Amino acid sequence: MSDQQLLHLVFGGELENLEEVKFRDLDKLDIVGVFPDYASAEKAWRAKAQRTVDNAHMRYFIVHMHKLLDPDGDGKF
Repeated sequence: MSDQQLLHLVFGGELENLEEVKFRDLDKLDIVGVFPDYASAEKAWRAKAQRTVDNAHMRYFIVHMHKLLDPDGDGKF
């Protein structure tokens, strides 16, 4: 079993329009948190997305932080 952390960031905010990912107000981004695996990040993402379903401009995202920290996937930073 690998002890490598596969960190994921969940965040969201209101988009200016539905055609692009450009946030209306960066100061109002909702940083949900950093999660140790995709499954827990997806659970948090789903919960936030469900709570904001009435606002079509509100979007939440999962960022694979482990891919940003180790783009080669070799475990070396």
